[in-house]
Amino acid sequence: MGGTDVTDGWDWRRGGETPAPARPPGAGGPPVGPPTMPGADRTPLASPGSGPTPGWPASSGGSTPGWPAPSGGPTPGWPGSSGGPTAGWPTPSAGGTNPADASPWWSDALSDPWRDPAAPTAVVVPGVVAPGTEPEPVTDPDAPGRPTLRHLLLIPVITALLAGTLGGALGYAFAVRGGAGAAVLGGAPAEVPALAQRKPESLAGVAERVLPSVVTVRVSSLGGTSEGSGFIATADGHVITNDHVVAGGTGKASVVFNDGSTAPASIVGQDPESDIAVIKVSRPGLRPVEFGDSDALAVGDPVLAIGSPLSLANTVTAGIVSALDRTMQAGEPGGPVRYYAAIQTDAAVNHGNSGGPLVDGAGRVVGVNSTIKSLVAEGQEAGNIGLAFAIPINQAKRVTQDIIGTGKARRTVIGARADGPTGVVGGGLRLAEVEPSGPADGAGLKVGDVILKINGRPMTEPTDLTALVRKYAPGSVVTVEYRRGSARQNTSVTLAADAK
Repeated sequence: MGGTDVTDGWDWRRGGETPAPARPPGAGGPPVGPPTMPGADRTPLASPGSGPTPGWPASSGGSTPGWPAPSGGPTPGWPGSSGGPTAGWPTPSAGGTNPADASPWWSDALSDPWRDPAAPTAVVVPGVVAPGTEPEPVTDPDAPGRPTLRHLLLIPVITALLAGTLGGALGYAFAVRGGAGAAVLGGAPAEVPALAQRKPESLAGVAERVLPSVVTVRVSSLGGTSEGSGFIATADGHVITNDHVVAGGTGKASVVFNDGSTAPASIVGQDPESDIAVIKVSRPGLRPVEFGDSDALAVGDPVLAIGSPLSLANTVTAGIVSALDRTMQAGEPGGPVRYYAAIQTDAAVNHGNSGGPLVDGAGRVVGVNSTIKSLVAEGQEAGNIGLAFAIPINQAKRVTQDIIGTGKARRTVIGARADGPTGVVGGGLRLAEVEPSGPADGAGLKVGDVILKINGRPMTEPTDLTALVRKYAPGSVVTVEYRRGSARQNTSVTLAADAK
């Protein structure tokens, strides 16, 4: 503060106390003399009347700057030396201590012979500051201030780090609790490849569109329950399936839809020789399939087989068209003989696929899955080896329309019968019988003629003639290439419906 603290006039140093100098003679206050304190033996550094002491006020009556005059006159800056009261300072009471006049510093201050009761306890000497040398302002580092940009950026960064750490810890805890390991499986997410985008024209898109129209067909019989597949042909509930799926049934049937719901069904009609049957369900909101053109197929076209193989509903398998007009004769011993000019495919087909649709790459039904070939021993159950056959949809549609319209299907005939292969170079089928006034007779064919081709399809087995003719609708005109003697000739035959 620029001053010296003068309290009781004693210099408390290590080794004892040093008394303050004696007050000049004639000054007010207690008598001047050797200092004494109760219970202490004090020796003054200087006695009145002795010579001056360096650094101390003169005792011979001279004056020392900053000290009171010996004559008792007032000294500037000091309280009156006449013993009277000084403004602003307490006046000691005579002979004792008055509580009202007590010093605020200590209780026995008034009995201290070395203290001037009228003198202040501190001398304040203000410092002199030269112009232009004012001290630089000092900022309290602990004082609050406005946040800086760095502080504003650090707050969200620290918050994000804390949130991420907490989230990671919680995720790890849940993963460990759920049994997941710490290893990260797979790579970083990448753009979905074109083959996995499931476009409408993709196989996945086709399957998604067709599956709601495919059903599982169950028919009760005396021997148990027969199960196969089928597909919705009309919005009012007609379902196409195979004849051998419903054959031998008691007339009670049911269908299971793509969503797992079931509905009862009744048999509308069936054609054993074409292996087509039609059943009917009553349910609103049915979605019929879209029909394609089986005559427009080419070998190598992609196809899907959809059905319930081995009771596995909604099964989809893919393949290609392996061959067209693959003529076949099938049937159980003692049962009807079935003829096919079938679509051969390598799509996986097994028991239970019978009656299900074969669809092309656009999702249109082009065939009805019907039979398979398999290398099995007697009594064993056949399985898929990549040789499956479907009835062309053009033939199945015609038979279905006949069954819905009349309850039975018409069979297409040529009006001639072949014995078998000729066994000669060039092949062909020799005609053993020609019905009078029939389609073959009307086209000029005779017994003994060798049928070489029908619409360009070679004839090698008697089955070929019957199966290929039944592929066409009654009234269709086909080109027949035949040999009579050594001459090769062509004729047009208008096919007809069986009279039965």
